[in-house]
Amino acid sequence: MAHMESPQDTPVWVNTNNCKACNICVTLCPAGVLGMIEADTSILGSTISVDYPDSCIGCNACELSCPDFAIYVSRKKDFKFAKLSPDSKQRADQIVNENKCMSIKGSQNG
Repeated sequence: MAHMESPQDTPVWVNTNNCKACNICVTLCPAGVLGMIEADTSILGSTISVDYPDSCIGCNACELSCPDFAIYVSRKKDFKFAKLSPDSKQRADQIVNENKCMSIKGSQNG
């Protein structure tokens, strides 16, 4: 796979044209870097946002898990990534818990 050049000083970025808002990358990010925002042009009405770029640890979990190749992480030689902090870990845990609650509510309604 060819490497895509990163925007200047950006650890992670999204190709919103490819993103279908499946939420996989948001849930898997161990640092809670990603979030969801409303997007009228998206099929599902939302897309991924990079909410905490300074917290990105460069693990590539988001990029490797994206079924639509819509998210990219800079190469380690091109960007100095953060260390996983307690705040970012707590943010990631909160996202996972919120997604579990939404899944439970959805299964009870269906």
